[in-house]
Amino acid sequence: MQDINIFSLFWQAGFTVKFVMLLLLCFSGISWFIIYQKQMLFKQLKKESHTFLKTFWKCRTLTEAVQVAQESACPEGRIFLTGYTELQKIERAREHEQKTLEMRLAGMENLKRVLQKAEAIESIKISKSLPFLATTGSSTPFIGLFGTVWGIMVSFNEIGAHGSASLAVVAPGISEALVATAAGLAVAIPAVIFYNFYSNKLADVESEMANFSADFLNLMERDFISRRAE
Repeated sequence: MQDINIFSLFWQAGFTVKFVMLLLLCFSGISWFIIYQKQMLFKQLKKESHTFLKTFWKCRTLTEAVQVAQESACPEGRIFLTGYTELQKIERAREHEQKTLEMRLAGMENLKRVLQKAEAIESIKISKSLPFLATTGSSTPFIGLFGTVWGIMVSFNEIGAHGSASLAVVAPGISEALVATAAGLAVAIPAVIFYNFYSNKLADVESEMANFSADFLNLMERDFISRRAE
């Protein structure tokens, strides 16, 4: 069985097929960079979140928790700092004016919206560049197919020019053209696999952020009820 020399087929291919192959190489390089980047990111997030949550729920005061959050790089820490800033605004308004029950409840609703917005911002940051993997997985097979179709067209043109349809004339051009489809699939398959993998990890992180926000909001609501009882 004869070995296939990819580099030899590339150099023998026409300009269009070469351009397609170089384009696929660019997609592949960027995709693998994103895959590595996301691997490091999710690994860091898991470590930072575990450390922050473990320390946060041991804090006796919000002021102590703020210091812990400022030293952390996890999304839960940033969500807490955003919520704490909004909570301070609510407290300052409560000190200057005698707020009615409705106004205090409105403050809790504002806190809830701020936490939800902070979650969305963190989710956007974490998911950055993931759409490129989806685009790579869906488009590169067609880019490779375009190179193949173009290469086959050139091969048939050569057949017409030589006036011969023998296997010796047809096979080299078609084999060069089919490399583009193989390259497109080789780029697309890892991109799709890792896009699904990191999308699931993103969903887990979003779930953890939502759980933390809900727990923090419940803590503030219990504090609000206890103050009201006083």
